[in-house]
Amino acid sequence: MTVLGGGQVVLPDRVVDGWVQVVDGRVREVGTGPEPEDRDRRDVEGGYVLPGFVDIHCHGGGGASFSTTDRDEACRAARFHLAHGTTTMLASLVTASSDTLAAQAGTLGRLAVAGVVAGVHFEGPFLSAKRCGAQDPAYLRDPDPAGFDRLVAAADGHARMMTVAPELPGAVDLVRWIVDAGVVAAVGHTDATYEQTRQAVDAGARVATHLFNGMRPLHHREPGPVLACLAAAEVTCELINDGTHLADPVVAYAASSEHVALVTDAMAAAGMPDGVYRLGTMRVRVVDGVARLAEGDTIAGSTLTMDVAVRRAILDVGLTWPLVARAAALTPARVLGLDHLVGSLEPGKRADLVVLDPADLAVRAVMRAGEWVSTSPAR
Repeated sequence: MTVLGGGQVVLPDRVVDGWVQVVDGRVREVGTGPEPEDRDRRDVEGGYVLPGFVDIHCHGGGGASFSTTDRDEACRAARFHLAHGTTTMLASLVTASSDTLAAQAGTLGRLAVAGVVAGVHFEGPFLSAKRCGAQDPAYLRDPDPAGFDRLVAAADGHARMMTVAPELPGAVDLVRWIVDAGVVAAVGHTDATYEQTRQAVDAGARVATHLFNGMRPLHHREPGPVLACLAAAEVTCELINDGTHLADPVVAYAASSEHVALVTDAMAAAGMPDGVYRLGTMRVRVVDGVARLAEGDTIAGSTLTMDVAVRRAILDVGLTWPLVARAAALTPARVLGLDHLVGSLEPGKRADLVVLDPADLAVRAVMRAGEWVSTSPAR
């Protein structure tokens, strides 16, 4: 049994001066009165205690990528983000050949069995060439249920999400196919109209992949996918809150809708020095922490970590603690159907939590399933 006391506990609807009791890897109780007596007490010294972060869109970090068949490399990427408070994450794959994606999905599916990642997110290959961003256009193709089935089979039961451009031929039918397979359908890298996006949502799409980015922009006569997703309460809108992908007022406005999830969209360069890296088949140059394709000026993922996204949301954007905790944990956990297990500090849930310094909101410690896994992440 462990008791964390002397801090600010961030709950989905409020912040309390209180404590969290952990027993056998689960949250036993959260309280505001006298603490349970326990020799294993940790004084968080006024720090903020949040649920472990849930990142549903991440390509790598710490110099390692999820677009690999090297198990050790993928594990390094997961450990890097774990040190920054991400206790549950999807491993995202960028567009590649069918054979390559299947092989990578197989590796990641086995890591999901081991509990290293929560499953696989296929960001492609059924995306718009016009809005492909850093996705390799050579491998983009029209929606194909057989191709989707092959990727799902390769992930061996651990495919969790696929991003599709709704305007492509057969895309809406594929959304229905994805949903019927028990996978989350997302819309993204799209030049769709408002109406086309609504058709995908009506067919079951429930996530907007990095809202605003890789999308037809909002226009007062053609609102496009941005407004279609913001206006649909059933759609969770991903936000990359790194100060580069989105201006702070845009994050604040989108977050006011309440159905948003903070994501990193991080690539291997996260936590690494500036230099040249790869995102799938694409060569990426990182300058001042911003990743762009080496040929051109297109943003190519990010070097963001979830603790930085949370810190920016509080200090730069001005969001409230409960809203940020929901966006960083509970809402994405619901997307994955894991909110019964993770996403908030509630009795019975897995003891995944992050302790942030009260002064600069830096990560002090990370706990996963009741075990301390990090006390000094790279910054």
